[in-house]
Amino acid sequence: MSEPLIFDRSVPGRRAVTFPASDVPATPLPPGTRKAPPALPEVSELDAVRHFTRLSESIYSIDKGFYPLGSCTMKYNPKLNDVAASLPGFAGLHPFSPEGGSQGALELLWQLEHILCEVAGMARFTLEPAAGAHGELTGMLITRAYHRHRGDDAKRRKVLIPDSAHGTNPATAAGLGYEVVEVASDARGGVDVAALRAACDDSVAALMLTNPNTLGLFDEHIDEIAAIVHGAGGLLYYDGANANAIVGRVRPGDMGFDIVHFNLHKTFSTPHGMGGPGAGPVGVVESLVPYLPVPLIARGDGRYSWRWDLPHSIGRVRAGYGNFGVLVRAFTYILANGRDGLEDISGHAVLNANYLLARLGELFDVPFDRRCMHEFVVSAKSLKAKTGVRALDIGKAILDRGMHAPTVYFPLVVEEAMMVEPTETETLEVLDAYADAMAAIVAQAERDPESLHAAPISTPVGRMDEATAARKPIVRWTGEAAN
Repeated sequence: MSEPLIFDRSVPGRRAVTFPASDVPATPLPPGTRKAPPALPEVSELDAVRHFTRLSESIYSIDKGFYPLGSCTMKYNPKLNDVAASLPGFAGLHPFSPEGGSQGALELLWQLEHILCEVAGMARFTLEPAAGAHGELTGMLITRAYHRHRGDDAKRRKVLIPDSAHGTNPATAAGLGYEVVEVASDARGGVDVAALRAACDDSVAALMLTNPNTLGLFDEHIDEIAAIVHGAGGLLYYDGANANAIVGRVRPGDMGFDIVHFNLHKTFSTPHGMGGPGAGPVGVVESLVPYLPVPLIARGDGRYSWRWDLPHSIGRVRAGYGNFGVLVRAFTYILANGRDGLEDISGHAVLNANYLLARLGELFDVPFDRRCMHEFVVSAKSLKAKTGVRALDIGKAILDRGMHAPTVYFPLVVEEAMMVEPTETETLEVLDAYADAMAAIVAQAERDPESLHAAPISTPVGRMDEATAARKPIVRWTGEAAN
């Protein structure tokens, strides 16, 4: 049942709270400041509580069911993380507390930074960036500062990006004024080394790469790729979106990467999505430390302090020093698992993905038929040709089975793509239930394809006109019905 808008529950004169009479003189707004009073809903407290409770219950989350949204690593967030972040000494600490009154928080940040350095094979990290894309921006600003300091920024105007990359990579590079050059994939789903070599010259600032890549495949030529980019004077940037596949086992620094960003929600189980606070720490090799954002954390004489003496720094990228509560959660998760636990996490993530690939590979096309890492891509191309049922229809139909859809139509290099990422915490029973549900959808497609074009039919909101919703979104209430 669809929940009405709270405006539709409004009754003139109804109130949730009665405020006491004001004890200060009224100060009218200047003329022309406001044309009319805001059209706010008038509801009782109980109306408001029930409305937002029903909305909250309709939201799908990892706590409610299987969430194999490929490329997003929708990890379970252990409640211990929230307990640690809620400790009064952490939760009540003002972000601009003086150094002397925040030594415990600074020690936590210092330890987290050096753990990330060990995990990534980097020399230093900044914890300032507030999200993965923000981390990308920070990393590419460091890239620009590095080339500028060397005096060749004017000619280093190209950033190479594989055709299977996340969309944030070209967006970040283009946003900084770089020319984005796409590098093709080879027949095994990795970077086409010959194409990379042809594109790599002294105008290249960096190659932005995810390994394993968005197809869920580990690039077997990473050593050669690093040598080509470094040989041309460029930097190798590691998009850590898929680090959950290698954490505790392979370090980006050992692959030859110069800059690394981690999405803490994807690898270290902090809250994910909904526009809330995130964290995208950025690490660099020793030669790039001078360009990190300020301040950095310093330790000496038994205390921690902020270090500002980086004359070549790109400057601050955020007020405060990152989203502290998120960083506490990541630190808690790492300590709770330990070194061996991190290795187990990546191992189980890869195991779960390969098991599910084996089962779904019996139902759909497998564009790159080799062992995957933490995620994989299958295609509904043949099913579409046979029945007219598309990847979109399959994604909608799985919602009626009480599970979240895979990522569809991404990466763009695979037609009718469906990207599935089960993560490490799912049981065999859950994986089998998902595979069985997919098998039932394929059988339905062969028996009654038209029925799938109407899916989902059991969710609070059914099939929408997504093209119109994207092109003509209604972002505020106007008092008119919107369908």
